[in-house]
Amino acid sequence: MPIPDLHNAVLVAVDMQRAFDEPSWPRRWNASVDDNGLKLIAAFRTAKRPIIHVRHDSVEPNSSLRPDRPGNAFRPGFEPAPGEPVVSKSVNAAFIGTDLDLRLRRLHADCVVVFGISTDQCVSTTVRVGANTGWRMLLVEDACDCFDLPDGHGDTIAAETIHAAHVATLRFEFAAVTTTAELVAALQAAAV
Repeated sequence: MPIPDLHNAVLVAVDMQRAFDEPSWPRRWNASVDDNGLKLIAAFRTAKRPIIHVRHDSVEPNSSLRPDRPGNAFRPGFEPAPGEPVVSKSVNAAFIGTDLDLRLRRLHADCVVVFGISTDQCVSTTVRVGANTGWRMLLVEDACDCFDLPDGHGDTIAAETIHAAHVATLRFEFAAVTTTAELVAALQAAAV
């Protein structure tokens, strides 16, 4: 699927939070996730396009993502600028139990550009629910990251494998998929 028209695109940054660097989380694979995410935010700000920040405010008692924990804070550089809203969620999909859909409608969005942590959890679920509710979704694959996970049989599935499988599924059924460089170039071309 080619990159859709970006004239009414909204960038949705999913769970770019400090908790994911804590040692209690498994290994992540994408050392470029922060750099690529910051490039996307900078490109949208330069193009004066809307950005919505999604924050996971866990209700689980021991979660490092609870609002009263340091890990709930945004990662350095991912703090919202003035006028950029924060959507607080407590489940995987940013559309469930939030006003994200309403905010997108009020912005007259026709394309929702998604990146963040983690590919297989909150990013994938947000893309799937968005697509199922009628939004044209665009995933920026190299601005996502995920974790090694146990396979339930004593082995571990590498984060790179989990990421690749989820991106393939989203590309096949739910979203167009692009890279940071391709999207930044498309935004710059759209501004001409």
